[in-house]
Amino acid sequence: MPTLTRLIIILAILAGLVYAGMIALVTFVHPTQTEMTIRIPSEKLNPKPDTPK
Repeated sequence: MPTLTRLIIILAILAGLVYAGMIALVTFVHPTQTEMTIRIPSEKLNPKPDTPK
């Protein structure tokens, strides 16, 4: 039983560290917002119809 208890305690500590890391990322990392412009060629928006054979 001591090894099972030790395993559960180690897993709980690791889960706590992962949870603390996620909270630290949410608290300290702020994304930068920038405006993006992507040009799409008109051929992709309005493709030419296929000609019948």
